[in-house]
Amino acid sequence: MSHDRDIRVLNGLTVATLDSMKGFEDAAENVKGIAYATMFTDFAEDRGRVAAILQAKVRELHGESGKSASVLAAAHRNIINTERPFAGKNDNVIIAEVERGENYITARFEEALMDKALQLTTITAIEKGFAFVKADQDQASALKRSKRSPFRRERHTHRI
Repeated sequence: MSHDRDIRVLNGLTVATLDSMKGFEDAAENVKGIAYATMFTDFAEDRGRVAAILQAKVRELHGESGKSASVLAAAHRNIINTERPFAGKNDNVIIAEVERGENYITARFEEALMDKALQLTTITAIEKGFAFVKADQDQASALKRSKRSPFRRERHTHRI
């Protein structure tokens, strides 16, 4: 039985996960809000765990695992670093970029989970990794919605 498709999908997810990890590391270094810096550092560590899960499955299938972040993601991270000085050191720019990256990685995992050609053991490894991604997203959403979040936008009404 050929494992080529499983290995290709797992490697694609590994690269996306490593991109996400590097993005979180960059965001943690650049964001001013301590709650977000801590959260992004934790998320980067989780992405490292996810990459390890995916890479272990590739090795189990006797494949060579994807080990580096992509050129496209490096360009995306440069946007964060380039925009930062022009945004007046506004953390909202970083938060928006992180959210966009999370939407991308979520879509990649969801697409892989719908792939009927993958072996059940491959799907299980993907589900295990995706559980970390979803848990992190839930935590980020909760923090953003909380009243303590420095990025919660309050509506101001003006009376005439």
